[in-house]
This record gives sequence, C-alpha cells and structure tokens, in this order.
Amino acid sequence: MENTGFNLFSFKGKMRILHLSWFAFFLSFYVWFNHAPLMASIRESLDLTGQQVKMLMILNVALTIPARIIIGMLVDSYGPRRLYSFLLFISSFLCFGFAVADDFQTIALMRFLLGFVGAGFVIGIRMVGEWFPAKQVGLAEGIYGGWGNFGSAAAAMTLPLVALYIGGENGWRYSVAFTGVLSLIYSVIYYFSVSDTPKGSTYFKPKKTGAMEVTSPGDFYLYLIMNIPMYAALAVLAWKLGPSNLSILGAGVTYLIYAVLVGVYLFQSVRIYQINGHVFKEEVPKIERYSFKQVAILDLSYLVTFGSELAVVSMLPLFFKDTFGMSQVVAGMLASGYAFMNLFARPGGGLISDKFGRKKALIVLLGGLSVGYFMMGMIDSSWPVSLAVLTTMFCSFFVQSGEGAVFAMVPLVKRRLTGQVAGMAGAYGNVGAVSFLTVLSFVSPQTFFIVIGVSAIVSLASVVFFLEEPEGQMAEVLPDGTVQMIEVA
Repeated sequence: MENTGFNLFSFKGKMRILHLSWFAFFLSFYVWFNHAPLMASIRESLDLTGQQVKMLMILNVALTIPARIIIGMLVDSYGPRRLYSFLLFISSFLCFGFAVADDFQTIALMRFLLGFVGAGFVIGIRMVGEWFPAKQVGLAEGIYGGWGNFGSAAAAMTLPLVALYIGGENGWRYSVAFTGVLSLIYSVIYYFSVSDTPKGSTYFKPKKTGAMEVTSPGDFYLYLIMNIPMYAALAVLAWKLGPSNLSILGAGVTYLIYAVLVGVYLFQSVRIYQINGHVFKEEVPKIERYSFKQVAILDLSYLVTFGSELAVVSMLPLFFKDTFGMSQVVAGMLASGYAFMNLFARPGGGLISDKFGRKKALIVLLGGLSVGYFMMGMIDSSWPVSLAVLTTMFCSFFVQSGEGAVFAMVPLVKRRLTGQVAGMAGAYGNVGAVSFLTVLSFVSPQTFFIVIGVSAIVSLASVVFFLEEPEGQMAEVLPDGTVQMIEVA
C-alpha cells in the first residue's frame, strides 16, 4: 500500500480512488433523497393523502437497516468495485420506476426499494480502507463520508430547479429520472475506473459468508444481543404504520410483520451458530482473534452520532419555527447549518483520530456532543436566535466529527470483515434515528435533546472503560496459509 502524502487536489493513485468513491456515495444519497424536495409536486400529481406522504417518508428509511448488513457481507465477499457499480446500476432503474409511477402502490414500492441505495455508504468504507494506510485512513474516511453525505443537500438545492426548468405537472418525474440517468452513467464509469486494492495488495475475504465471524464464546453471545436493536427498530417502524399510530397498516398485517421479524432473527441466530459454532469446541488461534466488543462500542457511538444527526435534521426547522415564531423559509435556512457542517466536521473528526489516537478522539468528541445536546435542551424563546444557531452549530461539529472518528477506526478492527463492521455500525445509525424520533413523539424537543445527551454519556462510558486503542499490527491469513501483517497504528 502507498504511504505517500495526502494531496487532496491530486487525482492519482489512492487520491483518485477517494475522489471517485466519495462521488459514488454522493450520488447514492442524491438518489436516495431525490423525492424529498419534490414531495409537494408528487403529492399534488398523484393526489396523495397526508398519511400516504408520511408512509413514503418512513418507507424510504425502512429497508436501509437490513440493507447495510447485507451489503456489508456482500462487499467483503465480492469487492467494492463490482458492488458499488451494481448498486448504482440497479438504483437507476428504480428511479425510472418511481418517475413513471401513476398510483400510490407503485410509488410506495419503488420508494421502499430505493431505501437499499442508502447502504452504498458501507461499500466505500471498505474501498477507502484498502487504499489508505492507518495514519491517513481517518481523514480519508471522513472526506468520503462527509462529502458523500452532502448528496442529500445537493438534491434539495438542484432537483427543484430541474423540475422548474422543465415545467409542467410532470417536471418532478423528469427530475427524478435525471438522477437515475446520472446513476446509470456513473455505474459504468466507476466500474472501469477503480480497483479493489492497490497493485500487489491482497483483498482479504471472510472464510464463511452469511454472518460475521467471531472468535470467542463471549463474542458470540454479544453478537446475538447486538442484533436485537436492529429488529426492534424495524418493529417500531411497523408500529408507527400500524393501527396505534398512522393506521396505514391493519392490525393483522402489523402482527404478521412482528412475527416475520422474530422468525428472521431466530433464523439469523441459527446461521450465526453455523458460522461460529467452532468457538465452543476449540480455541481460535491467537493470530486470528479480534474483539467483538470493539464492534459493539463503535455501533453505540454511531447510534448517538449519526442517529442523532438524522433525527435532529428531521425536526430542527420546525423547532426553530415554533420556538422563535419565524417563517418556514427562515427556519429552514437556519437549521440547514446543522447538516452543512458535514463538509468539514466529519473529515476533521477523522483527522483528529489520525493525529491524536482513536480512543482519545472518541472520548473528546462524545463528551463535546453530550455537552452540546444538554445546551440545546435549554434553548427556548427567551434565547437570542443567533445564540441558538451558534449552539446548534457547536453541537453539530461534535456530532459529525464523532461520526468521522467512529469510521476512522472501523477499518482497523479486522480487515477481511471491514464491510460487515461498517454495515452493522451504519445500521445502528438508522436504529438511533428511529429510536430518537420515537422519543420525540412523546416528549418536548428540549427533553428530546437531553435524552440524546444522556445517551451520549452512556456511549462515552463504554468508550472510556471498554474500547481498546488499535496498536501494532493485525494479521490476515492468505488462502495458502501465508500470514500478512497490516499496520493499524
């Protein structure tokens, strides 16, 4: 692997891979949120009810939780080059399907399936981890995540203009189809422009597929426990759609979904045992071991960082509007600063992690995040608007820097499992969003912010007492038995 400098303006070698990959992620978010800025036109064109609009929003994130787990397994087995290209290729046709839909059932199905493109994030984490050495991987992953995440904001800024330029009642259709064309073209460009590893490097694959490998009985049980919140989050989504809330799903369908989720969890648990049952019979060689608690701590850290970001972005404009009595346009502009911080805060978190250590960085950033949310919990109408916005930006910096610090460490857990580690952490981000938004439906915004702050303290405690700083080297074994050592410090 190259160990040369980090020149952001270069388009050669590893920097070329970084730029091509962050744009692939940018495009996947551009596609994933292509409906949001066009929702008013879509609602009018298809004569949708308020409940149907809410259902589309929920369906857009429902599939992303299992998708990130599945994509994580696939990228470890088949490589990011093929998988990113395939994901963008398939997504383009789902965009076309959404664009031509003439009834709610069709558009809902396409929106549900388009949630899969949100898993594209996981693919690039493995790609970037293959190309950058440990001393640069945090900054590289931060740029990949931060700049790619901006795709949703870019969609909000550009797609209404495309629809307006074309004009007419079908402007939104051409705008959505436009994102599909971009995705289709870039799927081909990416496939022929990148490789999974630098020349001469080995792409390590899991020994078995279908579940993450663990290396001790304790890790086996912890893995089973850590899977539960992901199914619980999906159950909460079903509950929101069920008779107790939006009443879009009937009681029978809702209970059927609950039963299916329990059945899938039990099936996955059996599969986990099939993959890892040997840890109860014989000790895994020391050179093959890794600690699954590292994965669990990163999951919880991403739950309070990215999970809170998704939740806060969803409610912040309305919070500003209601608290300060400002117009919807002004409230939206002020609230947009929270997401805009992604462009430099997430790379900044990765850089801090590279320079000062993975554990120290997470401790400082989670601590700052908790302070930021406790401060936001005190915002009320007596505050000057400028101070409220500055407090929000302060909190946002730590939230998104924390995201960068989490994924600065993900590629350093176990190289051949990087996709699966990234997939699980990414899924926990969505779990956090569902959890926090559910809390918001029962409490005031101020209490909502405080709940996130308390959650951050719990995550901070897990980092302080249980996270291990990556040191020295990790070992990967080639199919012929040759051992390759990879620097992680």
